[in-house]
Amino acid sequence: MLKIFEGAGVDRRYSIMDAHEVFMKTSFEERNDIYVREMKQLSRKALQNALDKVNWRADSIDFLITVSCTGIMIPSVDAYLINDFQMKQDVVRLPVTEMGCAAGVSGVIYAKNFLKANPNKRAAVVALESPTATFQLSDYSMVNIVSAAIFGDGAACVLLSSEENSEGATILDEAMYHFYDATTMMGFKLVNTGLQMILDKEVPQKIADHFPQIIHPFLEKNGKTIDQIDHLIFHPGGKKIVQTVETLFGDSGKNIDDTKETLRLYGNMSSATVLYVLERFMDKKPKKGELGLMLSFGPGFSAQRVLIEF
Repeated sequence: MLKIFEGAGVDRRYSIMDAHEVFMKTSFEERNDIYVREMKQLSRKALQNALDKVNWRADSIDFLITVSCTGIMIPSVDAYLINDFQMKQDVVRLPVTEMGCAAGVSGVIYAKNFLKANPNKRAAVVALESPTATFQLSDYSMVNIVSAAIFGDGAACVLLSSEENSEGATILDEAMYHFYDATTMMGFKLVNTGLQMILDKEVPQKIADHFPQIIHPFLEKNGKTIDQIDHLIFHPGGKKIVQTVETLFGDSGKNIDDTKETLRLYGNMSSATVLYVLERFMDKKPKKGELGLMLSFGPGFSAQRVLIEF
């Protein structure tokens, strides 16, 4: 177990729960109550931080997407955000609850499609996760130990617009890729003590096997090749998956240093993680016209891709 933690590529993580709460024998109800309480707070902070960064008002948002898979709350957290920020009463809501690590990119894809169909509108995607709340105290399986070593809690918000004079990166294209007969590879099983992690050790190899079909046809459809991609905005699922993708991209002279650094500083925060990687790139202010490929994997098994021009 110590070797797994030492070799996870994760130096620190954050949690919505205090250490004693993580390692107490609490019920699913008690843990989920913490999740609900903290997600309300985290969602407010994430949305407010994003709004402040671009000087938008909350009541200018037309489409609100919230994504999470590590707890259960009905009404979903977007309902609380609408009340807290006094958003438009006709704001369109979309809670995405069962897409795991891929949901951050999925939310961006849904927002982009909404905006494409509705000019001069604004959208917000808020990703909120607490894998800590799913930790199984009495589960001594390798899956539980590995997940405990790599996952952390986090939240992120992306703002998108179809207004003519909007600033920022442009989404050129997006697509989803679904693996057949791989529904047992990743996800959660609902047990009496909460959400029990499912994580097949063959996931990295599965990604490697399908990688050419995931990447090249998508780029070719847009008249691009991997050599023309300047930035790889990749979800760090774990050290082995990172190493797999790094090997696959190595021949192209690409690096995924920002992905590795995000994993090191925060761990795998499920759907929010790739958005942390995206922010690292955007804060560096890439040159105008440079291209980025955003990629994440999730239960199903599936891969989500977004082509970005900075």
